[in-house]
Amino acid sequence: MIIETRAYARAGLLGNPSDGFFGKTISISVRNFGASVSLYESPELNIEPQEQDTNSFRSIYHLRDAVASLGYHGGVPLIKAALKRFCEYCDLHGLRLPNKNFTIRYSTSIPRQVGLSGSSAIIVATFRALMKFYQVEIPLPHLPTLVLKTESEELGITAGLQDRVIQCYEGCVYMNFDRELLEKTGHGDYEPIEPRLLPKLYIAYKTSLGKQSGRIHNDVRSRWDKGEELVVKTLQDIADVARQGREAILNNETSQLHALVNENFDLRRRIYTISDSNLEMISAARRIGASASFAGSGGAIVGIYKDDDMLNRLFVEMKHLNARVIKPYVV
Repeated sequence: MIIETRAYARAGLLGNPSDGFFGKTISISVRNFGASVSLYESPELNIEPQEQDTNSFRSIYHLRDAVASLGYHGGVPLIKAALKRFCEYCDLHGLRLPNKNFTIRYSTSIPRQVGLSGSSAIIVATFRALMKFYQVEIPLPHLPTLVLKTESEELGITAGLQDRVIQCYEGCVYMNFDRELLEKTGHGDYEPIEPRLLPKLYIAYKTSLGKQSGRIHNDVRSRWDKGEELVVKTLQDIADVARQGREAILNNETSQLHALVNENFDLRRRIYTISDSNLEMISAARRIGASASFAGSGGAIVGIYKDDDMLNRLFVEMKHLNARVIKPYVV
C-alpha cells in the first residue's frame, strides 16, 4: 500500500508574515501549488532524493543558480528532520512504533524562495504520511508547533507559526498568537473562516530567483527582542489590522478589507527593508486599483481585485515585471 499525502502553499493575507511576535494573522491555503509525499513499506528505511538534492551540476553557473533557488541542501534534510522529530514526539508520549520500515519520496510544485512556504509544506506532508503509516494521531492544534520546532530547532530556520497553522488547517484561518496562551498550551487560538466569504483575491510572484526567507526576519527579530519602540508598536499595529480584517471578512466589508491589505504593507514598510524588485510589484498593482501586500517574506504579493478587467490588467502589468499572476484556489 502506498500512502500519499499533500500540503499546500500558503499566502498571508493580513498580519505579520512570519509572526513569531505574538501577534494576529489571517492566512489562506493556496491549492494551486503543493508538496506531495509518497511512503510505502520496505525492508530498509530509505529517503529517495529528488533532482534538487543532486550534487552533480552541468557547470559552476548551474550550481550557483541551484543554490540560489533551492538552498544548499534540497528537501532531504527537511524529511530527515521531520522523521527525527516524529520519533521523538512518539517517545515523549509513550507511543511505541512498530518495527517496520519504509521508503519515502517527495515532490513539490511550490515556487521556491518567493514566500509561499515551500519548505514547511514538505514537512507537513511528511508528518501526515507518518501519522497514517504508524496510525498515530497528533492533535491538530499541536501539529503546527511540532512542524515549527522541526524547522527552527532541527534546521535553524527562522520562522513563525503562521505558515504551519494554515498548512495544517487549510482553507482560511484567523490566528491569535496570544503570548499567555502560547506559553500555557503550546499553541495559539486558531479560528477557521468560511472561504466563501473572501472577496476576489489574486497572488503575483516573481519568476526569477529569490532569497531564502529566514534571512529576511533576523534584523527585525533582534530589534524586537531589544524592545525598540518603533518595531514593537508597528508589530502591534499590524496585529490589529488582522483583527479588523477578520471583522471585515465576516461582515462582507470588501472596501474596508481592501484598505486594510494596503495598510498592512505600509506598516510593514516602516520596519522592514523592501527591495526595489518587490516594491515595483506592489506599486504596479496599486496603480490599477488593486490592493497589494506581501504574501510572505517577499517575492510574492497578495491583494483584492475588483473585476475581470482589473485582473486582466494585472496580468499585463505583472508580465512586464517578469511576474506571474494567479487566482488562488483556497478550497
